[in-house]
Amino acid sequence: MILKILEREAWQSACRDGHYYGSPDDVRDGFIHFSAPHQVVATAAKYFKGKRDLVIVAFDEAALGDALKWEPSRGGDLFPHLYAPLPTARALWERPLPLADDGMPVVPGDVLK
Repeated sequence: MILKILEREAWQSACRDGHYYGSPDDVRDGFIHFSAPHQVVATAAKYFKGKRDLVIVAFDEAALGDALKWEPSRGGDLFPHLYAPLPTARALWERPLPLADDGMPVVPGDVLK
């Protein structure tokens, strides 16, 4: 399983369209950024602190095919990057990503396993 954090409105729009084409950062980098479960808390803290109305969406990495590549990023850890539009129908689930009092996104505990 791999995970994508994004604004709820962007996800809802993508679901209506059938594909997610990426955030401005994704578009700039030429691929859609994902996190593995062991990476998602750090990703949430680094890029999404204080941002409201987020969702976390899970995908089966095998369902995304050869366009998904695992490449070195923060600290040399391998991160999943998708070099294609993301078919929203491939989502396993989506959940709200609330903020704690300090503004940190609260990742559901069962996602981290």
